[in-house]
Amino acid sequence: METLIEQIKQKLKNSGVPADCERPLSGVWKSVKDEIAGAQKVTDSKELAAHIDHTLLKPEADRQGIIDLCRQAAENEFCSVCINPYWLPLAKENLRGSAVKLCTVCGFPLGADDPALKSDEARKSVEQGADEVDMVINIGALRSGLYREVFDDIAGVVKAAGGKTVKVIIETCLLTQEQKIEACLIARGAGAHFVKTSTGFSSGGATIEDITLMRQTVGPDLGVKASGGVKTAEDAMAMIKAGANRIGTSSGVKIIGK
Repeated sequence: METLIEQIKQKLKNSGVPADCERPLSGVWKSVKDEIAGAQKVTDSKELAAHIDHTLLKPEADRQGIIDLCRQAAENEFCSVCINPYWLPLAKENLRGSAVKLCTVCGFPLGADDPALKSDEARKSVEQGADEVDMVINIGALRSGLYREVFDDIAGVVKAAGGKTVKVIIETCLLTQEQKIEACLIARGAGAHFVKTSTGFSSGGATIEDITLMRQTVGPDLGVKASGGVKTAEDAMAMIKAGANRIGTSSGVKIIGK
């Protein structure tokens, strides 16, 4: 696998696309590094709370659902709530005084928006209080080998987010093994802080094999988020053991056993 990863790095380099970037040991990057170290020490499901993005992205999610999500996140000290941008002001109000972060999505769930629109969406979300932005990669462009366009799309969102955490959803179920590696390396090169498996809206979710591959590809200092189909403590612990340091799930309360 290491040989394949190196071959793809070289292919990207030949295409003028960097597969890495400078990561200062401060700010978001220090936070990510500390989180990865913390995940490696998790021994049971009760210790998972700090690594869970408590998620509600369904189109039918309503006001009360968001309020309940925020209450559960605060009570259980989850890392964040992950919600659609429309609900950011409500969530911000309901999490006031809490350490729970606000996470939202961008270009969701298809990833095929114009890059300028994605950047604008990310910028607006940060203005409304988002601490983290989970953007969807341009899947079709990646599959077409348009690596520079994919890179620029991600880099634009990273810049627009203004130093906030950016996670890149690569939608693993729609990619070959080589394309998964390409996606992870491009995201790393473009300055994203995490790679993430899935939107939860396509044909598959997180797998142990994909988490293992993603961790091996991005190395020890980039975040890896498992999302899609993680419903039990056993699922979550297996993802952490495989290399994830963040879990996106709507089943957080069940997972930590409360």
